[in-house]
Amino acid sequence: MEQDKHTDEQIHNFLSMRRVAVIGMSKDSSKAAHYVPKYLLENGYDITPVNPTSVEILGKKCYDSVSKIDGDIDIVDIFRPSDQVLPVIQDAIKKKPKVIWLQEGIHNSEAENMARKEGIDVVFNRCMLAEHQRLMK
Repeated sequence: MEQDKHTDEQIHNFLSMRRVAVIGMSKDSSKAAHYVPKYLLENGYDITPVNPTSVEILGKKCYDSVSKIDGDIDIVDIFRPSDQVLPVIQDAIKKKPKVIWLQEGIHNSEAENMARKEGIDVVFNRCMLAEHQRLMK
């Protein structure tokens, strides 16, 4: 699968942003949708879980959708299958994040283009944990 064309410097700049909403964050510690945001939380990020099936994950209040989160969001980090990304991004655009980050294996050109038209940078098919370890350590 292809990957976005951002430079390491751009990815580093994105990773310097701290307020991250995690769509599809999981309570299951064996899933990337749990251990990636847990790693980010342990490395100074302000994580907000978005999972309509949970009340709280890692001591953080869960929200049904990004647009219901109080306050600003820098990055919307998405752990959903590629074919389920479009409505998530349509909702995320309402919060006007600086970056929408589609985790490794996730890519949806239509949704990504919609976000870009709103002035939002889009990262796709990259893991925030792996990029953080590669560029920020």
